[in-house]
Amino acid sequence: MDYLTSKGIDITLEDWHDPAVNWAQYDLAVFKSPWDYFDKFPEFCAWLDRMEALGIRTLNPISTIRWNADKHYLLEVEKAGLPIVPTALLKRGTAVALEPYFSQFQTDKLIIKPCVSGGAKNTFIVSMSEVEEVKPKLEELLRAEDYLAQPFMPQIQDEGEWSFLFFNGQYSHCLLKSAKDGDFRVQHFFGGTIHPQEAPANLLAQAQTMVNQFAEGCLYARVDGVVVGEELQLMELELIEPFLYLHTHPDALENYYQALVQLMEEVPSSVS
Repeated sequence: MDYLTSKGIDITLEDWHDPAVNWAQYDLAVFKSPWDYFDKFPEFCAWLDRMEALGIRTLNPISTIRWNADKHYLLEVEKAGLPIVPTALLKRGTAVALEPYFSQFQTDKLIIKPCVSGGAKNTFIVSMSEVEEVKPKLEELLRAEDYLAQPFMPQIQDEGEWSFLFFNGQYSHCLLKSAKDGDFRVQHFFGGTIHPQEAPANLLAQAQTMVNQFAEGCLYARVDGVVVGEELQLMELELIEPFLYLHTHPDALENYYQALVQLMEEVPSSVS
């Protein structure tokens, strides 16, 4: 924020669920850090509807936010012919049967995660020997919402999870995130670490393809994935509230600023 204000951009910080905010006064709203949207998802969706009814332009676009808020989107990416970490949908209200996925994914561990979530909320790992033990917990969770089942990717511990940052569709910077020993979560609040990298050309090209196809008109996009062979398999396409790791590259703040200016050209310079 300090960098943008130093460039002369007028910024007001607002809380999306503050009923006192007069959103109609703004021409443009930037989704920056609504970290709690997945905990208040019905309210968040209703707020998106109100913003749309008011005609407020947002970055990223509301249509993109809606699509990206639910990890069903991974199956759409796969259907489009782009590689994702193998993923199966566990539908709300259905019986739990995890055993087939161990053979389908050729793994001895599964990662279970909600379709609407963030920060590894309600995300856990299950081995074949733990299926019966976990079954009651998962059945309870499935009463409320859909979940995804994915194979545990050993690449996360062996090499790490790649993140490619793009602003207005243009590549900015890259980093490799590593989990702490014995964990699979790369978030820093779980002990994960980040390591700035030069983007390998073949991986960057694959990440760019994903952004071109699914992040049109977005101020920011973060492509998270693991490398299997020479293929970047998508884990998450972050288009709502990602850490942008602006401190990890000397040009990142300027790249973000230039992208914002480009996208603001059609609206007044008042940003919330």
